[in-house]
Amino acid sequence: MTRTLWRHVRLAFFLGGVGLHRLSAYRMDFALGAGAFLIRVGLQTAVVGLVFRQVPVLGGWSYHEVLFLLGFSLLPRGLDHLFTDQLWELGRKLVQRGEFYRYLIRPVNPLFSLLSERFFHPDALGELAVGTFLVIWSGSAIGLELTPVQWAVAPLLVLCGALIHTSVKLLFASLSFWTVTSLPSMYAAHQVSEFAAYPLDIYHSSLRALLTWVLPFAFTSYVPCVYLLTGAAGLVVWLPLVTAGALTLALAVWRRGVNAYEMTGS
Repeated sequence: MTRTLWRHVRLAFFLGGVGLHRLSAYRMDFALGAGAFLIRVGLQTAVVGLVFRQVPVLGGWSYHEVLFLLGFSLLPRGLDHLFTDQLWELGRKLVQRGEFYRYLIRPVNPLFSLLSERFFHPDALGELAVGTFLVIWSGSAIGLELTPVQWAVAPLLVLCGALIHTSVKLLFASLSFWTVTSLPSMYAAHQVSEFAAYPLDIYHSSLRALLTWVLPFAFTSYVPCVYLLTGAAGLVVWLPLVTAGALTLALAVWRRGVNAYEMTGS
């Protein structure tokens, strides 16, 4: 077991390096992608600033608290992006073009083989860097002082959030085994996740329920931030169970999809 784990870790770093080398051949494309991400986050931050010019609080959240939430939401998203970006290719074309078979003939787990083609995606490093900056800056502005327990739990909150992002992405990507392409549903789920970057208190109860119990993106940012900012456990005690449930469901659908896979002949 230990040898297998160590082998996969070494493979991850090796294949991640190969992927970075491949991406470095297209420096302009990388620069454009990084620039687009910074523009998007800059616009989000500007919109938050414009809103708070009109109102002192938003759903009970102050300006810097909302920025803290926005920054924290980038951390699990970036960690997920760092390792699982290749799932978009599964939903977009791998089944449709009959290319998925190559992951079944390699001497490693098919899911690991699939994900390893785009480990350490550079755009994810930007998300992690910007998210860390916003969290530190806004946390300092509101005088946030975490308890030792909160400091110890914080990395686990980010990890669980990343696993939830991965689970939802894997679930919708795996639908392509039956629908040939599942990119529209993946994109729709991704767009829904954007709502979790802002306080759930400003949304209708139906949207809050969707983000909490159906597509549980609230547990990737809002729920952890409420705990870190106020110390109130509330929903955060459900985070391990929600994470385990989402991951179990996604892996079950993935395995069923792999077993049902047939080449399209295209």
